[in-house]
Amino acid sequence: PGKIGVLANASRPYIAQFFVKPISHLPNEEFEFALYSLRRVLEKTIDKTPMEHRDDFYICSLSSNKLVYKGLIMAHQLEGFYLDLASENFKTSFALVHSRFSTNTLGSWKLAHPYRFVIHNGEINTLRGNVNWMSSREKAFKSTQAGIEVEKLIPVIKQGQSDTASFDNALELLLATGRSLEHSMMMLIPEAWGDHIPMDKYKKDFYEYHSSMMEPWDGPALVIGTDGEKVCAVLDRNGLRPCRYLVTDDDLLVMASETGVIDIPPEKILFKERIYPGRMFLLDGTSGEIINDEELKRGLATRKP
Repeated sequence: PGKIGVLANASRPYIAQFFVKPISHLPNEEFEFALYSLRRVLEKTIDKTPMEHRDDFYICSLSSNKLVYKGLIMAHQLEGFYLDLASENFKTSFALVHSRFSTNTLGSWKLAHPYRFVIHNGEINTLRGNVNWMSSREKAFKSTQAGIEVEKLIPVIKQGQSDTASFDNALELLLATGRSLEHSMMMLIPEAWGDHIPMDKYKKDFYEYHSSMMEPWDGPALVIGTDGEKVCAVLDRNGLRPCRYLVTDDDLLVMASETGVIDIPPEKILFKERIYPGRMFLLDGTSGEIINDEELKRGLATRKP
């Protein structure tokens, strides 16, 4: 607590870590869905329970393949506050870090970035419509898979959240129902694809088909998300939030909204690039492969998911 600011410490909630073990072997997808359902049951139960500080209850992450650390703290204060991060035994192939201040909501511990799946620079200006459309579609939700109780998952988006928290909820639903990270991000943040936009037919068909399922979450916004295995960055079609990245000769990838976030000798840099409006970037954390926008979208759209 002494490592953070006075006001942040005064509003600091009780923080606890707990671990969940499956009672039998489950494929990762099934275990993740079970954890998703469990979290929604816990959240809805707390919402209905009269208790002090109920509004401060928040589960940062409940997943078998990723951990979320968040709070009203600066990036350099993280490892002094969350001691796990100072351990040499703590290893990961990638990390998403967000250190910008909020612009359209008051700061609080549960609204701090990162969220369970994304970090976000900008704002979602279509938020009200996105939330309303999601709410209206919930009445038609159903599952053909045995054991899945849809009523446990709705409402998908909790009222009164920030724009990023709402987007995070929508992405979580798409991932939980079997879509890949890149598929989900293409549905949520499509590039400009109208009749007057020159575009390959397979890609336009993809966007047209999915537009009946999900309205675009338009910014200006730069969103970077992960499912614990891959990292996908998308700059929305407005293109008003910069995103630049570089790769070094020892296979380090650094992506940020500004250059120079980490001091790297110029002679170590293999190449630099940026993400353009409506374009995507995918890193496979297992293979270390970077997949560019054209290859990514062509491969996904031609599979007709």
